[in-house]
Parts: sequence; structure tokens; C-alpha cells
Amino acid sequence: MQQRKHRFFNTYLTATISVALVLFLVGLECVLGLSAKHLLTQVKESTTLTVVLADSTTSADSLRLASILDAAPFCKSQAYISKEEALEQHISELGEDPTLFLGYNPIRAAIEVKVAADYVDADSLAQAVQLLNNYPFVEQVTYPRVVVGFFSQNVGKISMVLLIIAAVLLLISIVLIVNTIRLTVYSRRFLIHTMKLVGATPWIIKGPIVRRSMIMGFAAAILALLMIAAVVYLAFNRFGFWLFPIQWEYISLIAIVVITAGLLITFFSTVFAVNRYIRMKVDDLYFI
Repeated sequence: MQQRKHRFFNTYLTATISVALVLFLVGLECVLGLSAKHLLTQVKESTTLTVVLADSTTSADSLRLASILDAAPFCKSQAYISKEEALEQHISELGEDPTLFLGYNPIRAAIEVKVAADYVDADSLAQAVQLLNNYPFVEQVTYPRVVVGFFSQNVGKISMVLLIIAAVLLLISIVLIVNTIRLTVYSRRFLIHTMKLVGATPWIIKGPIVRRSMIMGFAAAILALLMIAAVVYLAFNRFGFWLFPIQWEYISLIAIVVITAGLLITFFSTVFAVNRYIRMKVDDLYFI
């Protein structure tokens, strides 16, 4: 009796670890997806729209344009660069002072606008440029067209490829968990048949097995989350950066996905496996 309990414990411990490893892969997909999304947002929001102002621009005009930009949906933040600050930046970047041979400061004051991530595409920025060029004191509006063109043409394709890879990995994960649960239920196939002989209904037979499997799925999910936390922490200690933003919404999303996947997959795979053995004849149980 004790040997049977020990074997039963080892079976479920092995199954729990196997499911945890697969759920770890699912959670890691979420971590990498959130990391890629956060990195893409950061890169997009580094895009700068430079609004060059005419020399005749008054303080009232500058304040008016600043208030307009504050209300504009494409503006994440803005900074006013005076003629003197612009000259200092020019000297520090190029190492030459144009005032020495021109006798005056030819560089214009400007407003540098950090563009919101959702508006970093050619069409949205073209509309923003058209809006700003309507003001007579705006001399020129520039932005990195090559970078924006790359985002407009390739981000959708890259996202689709990553989505397909994630879907394939998720499908593989589900198949592995289903097979693990089927092996666990397989060891109890004769007990299922015995319960059927004494008149137990299908749901009475399935109930304890399904509950035990879901507890196993929950324990596996917690173990997978601990492994994910360890990987994220080790990555920070090793490379000095977090794999994804440490915010409650991201942490909660990963935890919900992993725990839900553990519970749902173990529930449905156990129900299907038990139903299979309930429908089998006793002779067939010896040959599977």
C-alpha cells in the first residue's frame, strides 16, 4: 500500500514538473512578447519632430504653438530650444562656430516634439507636418523619414511573424501538456473501469481525477511563475536590464496567462482522457 502511494506521488510529481516546464515556455513567450512591445514603443517614442521657428517668431507665438502641441494627440512631450541653445548644440556636435565667420547666429530656435508611439507612421506624421506648416511663423518641420518609413513598411510584417511563431510554440505547449495528462490518467484506467462497474456516473468518475489534475496544473503554474521570476532576476543581475517593464499590469498579465493556461489545459485534457477510458471495453484496456 505504501509502495503504491509512493508510486502515485512520484507519477504526479513528475507530471507536475513536466507541465511546469511547458507552462514556463508559455510564460516566457509572454515575457518576450511584452519585452518586444516595450522596446518597440521606446524606439518609436524616440522619434523627434523638429519644428524650426522663424526669426520673427514672438514669445506669444511660441507659447501659442506650445499649447497647440500639448493638445495634439501625436505629441508625447515637447521642449523649446532657443537660438543660443541650438548654437551650443551645433558647436558641440560639429566642432565649429558659425558666428566666427558669419558674424551672427544663423541657427533658428525650434521646438523638439517627441512623437507618441501610435503616431509613428508616414501618414500620421504627414498630417502633423501639414498642420504645423499652416502657421506662418513655422519655417520648417523635419523628422527622420527613413526610420519612420521602416516602421510603416516592416513593423506589421515583423509582428505577424512573431505572432505565428508564438502560436506554433503555444500549440506545441498544449500538445505536450495534453500528452502528459493522458499518461497520468492512463495509470488509473483500471480504477476508472472499476468505478464504472459499481455504477458510478461519468461525472462522479471524472470529478476526483479532474480536481486532482487541476490542482496539479495550478501547482505547475506557480512553479513556472517562480522559474520565470528567477530568469528575469538573473537576466537583470547578469546584463543589467529587465526583460520587461516591472509594472503590476505586466506581472498580473503574465500570472493570469500562465495560471489560466495551466487550469484550462489540464481540465479539458483530463476530461477528454477520462472519457476515452470510460467508453473503452475492459479487453481494450490491456492493449493500449
